Amino acid sequence: MFTGIIQDVGSIKCIEREPGQAHMVFETALNLVSWQLGDSVACNGCCLTITGFPSAANFAAMLSPETLRLTIFADACPGDAVNLESALRMGDALGGHMVTGHVDGTASVQSIRELGEHREFTFHLSDELARYVVAKGSITINGVSLTVNRVGRNDFTVNLIPHTLSHTNLEALQAGANVNIETDMYGRYVERLMQF
Repeated sequence: MFTGIIQDVGSIKCIEREPGQAHMVFETALNLVSWQLGDSVACNGCCLTITGFPSAANFAAMLSPETLRLTIFADACPGDAVNLESALRMGDALGGHMVTGHVDGTASVQSIRELGEHREFTFHLSDELARYVVAKGSITINGVSLTVNRVGRNDFTVNLIPHTLSHTNLEALQAGANVNIETDMYGRYVERLMQF
């Protein structure tokens, strides 16, 4: 579990693609001394399992076919900036909202509007994901915990404060860019219960 509070903006150091999967090495300024093989880390909001430590500032992970199908990592390139958050430990502060790291799919930047020091983003997403997005609800974009301001049929708007812009890779987003989305998990539980 995670909170959507980004600890570092790292980068993809290298990618090795194979049929149906990929191996990636991530570079970070975080202290990896206490990290272990098998630990979970959210990379752009996607929960990945650490499979190795090529160097003191790098960790490796394997991405499955499902992960590649649902996330922006399918089109990732070495050098891409990646939001990083290590898994919660007992006693950690819950500064954002409960995030599973199970990315539901992607959305695209529809428009960007400057509002003084703030920046308003409108994202377009599919019907399948749009039904889980509600005004004033929580949403995770590239691993960042955010509050939904407004919703339309297939779009939603969020406002980013200067701190969020300067401490995540969302600052570099341009119109048309794709992002990982994790919707609020409670909507899925309600939907499933209603089926019975």
